[in-house]
Amino acid sequence: MSNEFSRRDFLGRGSMIAVGLMAPPWLSAIAKADVIKQSKGGKVNPDNVLVVCQFSGGNDGLNMIVPWSDATYHSLRPTLAIPDDQVIKLSDDLGFHPSMTALSELFKQGKVAVVNSVGYPNPNRSHFKSMDIWQSASPDSRLRYGWIGRAFDVRAASGQISPVAGIGLSVEKPLALTADHASIPCFASLADIQAMVGDPDTEKMLRQIQGADAAQGTSTRVIQQANKSALDAMTELKSRLDKFSPAQTYGTDPFGQGFKQIAQIVASSPATRVVYFSSGGFDTHSRQAEQQAKLLKEFSDAVYAFQQEMEAAGKADKVTVLVFSEFGRRSYENGSGGTDHGKAAPMLLIGKNVKGGFHGPKPDLQHLDDGDITFKTDFRQVYATALDNWMGIDSEVVLGQAFTHVTAL
Repeated sequence: MSNEFSRRDFLGRGSMIAVGLMAPPWLSAIAKADVIKQSKGGKVNPDNVLVVCQFSGGNDGLNMIVPWSDATYHSLRPTLAIPDDQVIKLSDDLGFHPSMTALSELFKQGKVAVVNSVGYPNPNRSHFKSMDIWQSASPDSRLRYGWIGRAFDVRAASGQISPVAGIGLSVEKPLALTADHASIPCFASLADIQAMVGDPDTEKMLRQIQGADAAQGTSTRVIQQANKSALDAMTELKSRLDKFSPAQTYGTDPFGQGFKQIAQIVASSPATRVVYFSSGGFDTHSRQAEQQAKLLKEFSDAVYAFQQEMEAAGKADKVTVLVFSEFGRRSYENGSGGTDHGKAAPMLLIGKNVKGGFHGPKPDLQHLDDGDITFKTDFRQVYATALDNWMGIDSEVVLGQAFTHVTAL
């Protein structure tokens, strides 16, 4: 059974919890140090943090990573193609959208890896189905739960992990964070942690509903102790968050506020290994030029500030950001100043330890798949690389089969 229980569930079922000595699933893990994992390629730093950033809606990869020298690109998009003189040219073939000046600076420093033409076999253009595929890493629906949730199940099987080893910044728990045994808490914002354990009355209630200590050796006593340990861990996290003030300037937009909070978590919580964050607005069927430019600038500025924050906090060598969207857009523009649902698109890996540059062949606009970019790299190859080389978790166990690594990390 999947361990899903949101703060909303808790507040709505308080009486059931009091009677049954149940609690949100993130309270059921005991807060202890992570176990050092060993990947197939060797030991991985146990302090590494993976930040997963989701562009919800289907980001247009062709106008983010622009094949500016390809005449076909311009002919397919007579009004939407980025003019050559506006592209931030970073190679003889490819460049960034002009609004991504901040990210281009990181690219020039070797801290941005672009993996071209990423997708999966038999792609699906439905937002919901394709997002499920990306978050479960199971195009054939053979594997249950989310890919990060399964990774935490693997880690939990060989050692107890902190209740804050993984944190989602989301109103609803994404499929990627669901698991069989491991529990990953989700909060709409860090203010939710304040509401959970920052208020003395709320925290007192959370502790009181555990009831009087049961007899030693009973399953009830084990649950009680696990819940109390997890509450202690959340209280400590809240205390650490209160002591850290971001030094960089972040925008008031979702990306700016998201990466500001991620910076607070990473800088404050030595037990956290994964932070998952999503922001929407990328379903640009119309008026794409204005909307995408705005979103890409907000993302670019936010991740630049975040990288600077990590440098100043001495965490830059331990943090990698993985960026994806559920699909790209069609190669050609539609009649409404936008693009419709497509297939393959680029992924980004950002951080001090990535192998910066462009990886894989540029989009082939001469050989399209029903008007779409043909995928050349399976997204599970990127996940496998992150799992093995960064998180130190056996990707073959998590993904159900072995995948060739990409060279970006």
